Amino acid sequence: MSADAAPVHRMRGIWAFRIIAALVVALCLLPLVAVALAAVTGSGDTVASLAQTVLGRYAGTTLALVVLVGGGALVLGTTTAWLVTMCEFPGRRWLEIALVLPLAFPAYVLAYAYTHVLDHPGIVQSLLRDVTGWGPRDYWFPEIRSLGGAALMLTLVLYPYVYLLARAAFLQQSASAFIAARALGKGPVTAFLKVSLPMARPAIASGVLLAVMETIADYGTVAYFGVQTYATGIYSSWITFADRGAAAQLALGLLAFALLLVVLDHLTRGGGRQHQLNRRQEVLTRMTLRGRARVFAWVVTGLPVLLGAALPVLILVDMAIGSGQDLLGRRYMRFLASSVSLAAIAAGVTMAAAIALSYYDRLFPGRGSRGALTVARLGYAVPGGVIAVGLMVPFAAFDNALDGFMRDRFGIATGLLFTGSILLMVGAYVIRFMAAGLGAYRGGQLQLNPNMDAAARSLGARPMGVLARIHLPILTPSILTGALIVFVDVMKELPATLILRPLGWDTLAVQAFRLASDERLEGAAVPSLVIVAVGLLPVLLICRQVGLYRR
Repeated sequence: MSADAAPVHRMRGIWAFRIIAALVVALCLLPLVAVALAAVTGSGDTVASLAQTVLGRYAGTTLALVVLVGGGALVLGTTTAWLVTMCEFPGRRWLEIALVLPLAFPAYVLAYAYTHVLDHPGIVQSLLRDVTGWGPRDYWFPEIRSLGGAALMLTLVLYPYVYLLARAAFLQQSASAFIAARALGKGPVTAFLKVSLPMARPAIASGVLLAVMETIADYGTVAYFGVQTYATGIYSSWITFADRGAAAQLALGLLAFALLLVVLDHLTRGGGRQHQLNRRQEVLTRMTLRGRARVFAWVVTGLPVLLGAALPVLILVDMAIGSGQDLLGRRYMRFLASSVSLAAIAAGVTMAAAIALSYYDRLFPGRGSRGALTVARLGYAVPGGVIAVGLMVPFAAFDNALDGFMRDRFGIATGLLFTGSILLMVGAYVIRFMAAGLGAYRGGQLQLNPNMDAAARSLGARPMGVLARIHLPILTPSILTGALIVFVDVMKELPATLILRPLGWDTLAVQAFRLASDERLEGAAVPSLVIVAVGLLPVLLICRQVGLYRR
């Protein structure tokens, strides 16, 4: 291929990637800009009213929940990762896999299960009253529907983020520093705190920040427990009070906090690099635990699995058996079809956009492509309620303007074309979960040698041909993994679905939330079990990818 022909050859078919990248960036930025504009242009009376009434409470409760869940995930995830990585005790290999299972559970599903058991009419308190003869006012029992209860539910399902990243960091560390600390007379706990833990700090901090981002985005758990956070405030302002200005202003505050977390994550990754002084990676021989140490390891690693996975499944199955809900009936088949079709469309669109963005960056690496990838990843840090409000405001304005124009000029009522449509829901999911799709695909793409592309082009292949005939076949496992993760995330997503769904379009998550809100917990167990069963698929894939099955 001649030098003059090379640039022309290179540009053929590239316009499509440029357009897709620009559209994805515009879509991801739209809700952020719309929320900011709606909040700024909103009534000053709304801001004053929020400040005098609920704003302080929302901020305080959200901050308290973040501290409790972040601290709980930090302690639980780091401790369990250290025990299964550095210690040897019976059942370790099984627990190493089982500790990831709570990641398949939405926190609101755990909330339904434990409320059924621990609330005043539940089996635990009922049994306590039967055995002791006490009345309702004769004893004190922890209130599950509280800030502490919500923090516990979220901690149980989010600590695996810290566990997975901390475990990977501990496995990658050379044993030299730890062995040196032990040789100097330090005990295993002291060596862990002073050597292993500081070296794994960036990975642990990233896991904690992921847990915190999920915490501020949660709506189902806090709404069911009656805990007033920014997320519940956004939904109440939008749906209950029909005050879009208040919803946008609350969303802007939550957005600012989410973006602050993104900045902290970048600072943590950039400023916390740890380097091994010795190139020789010595494998640490696991410490064999006996006696009390072995019992401690069993309790610490087994309790999260019991409370976060095993016990909730047993409770939900028991609830579902006596619920009278027919999962195979026409009504539930409609819920299932709505959930699956919506998740499948969102997963397909998300992965197509992720492939286009990643391939554009491979063809034209630079500030533009890196900026596009950064903007596309921002959605993961933005709660679903914020994205929903940010999309609803501009598209509702567009629908109303178009309808008014068509009525005045042609006498035709167009109605609402985008507002309350499946298209808007899919857009919200693409923004929210693009980071998951990019992470899965780029993890495989970065393993492809650039010389492979150059060789194909020297043989006359166009960029689209290289992508279709070389990249996609090789990266099919990565594409399927990303699509499955997005699929399950959409199945579990609640706040964006509640705000954006068309009338009569209910998913399994919405059905579970509606039944639980009506105190029909037995009925809520049926769709909850389906969501959990689907959620187990990507968790098992994650276990396989990080090598848990081979250790």
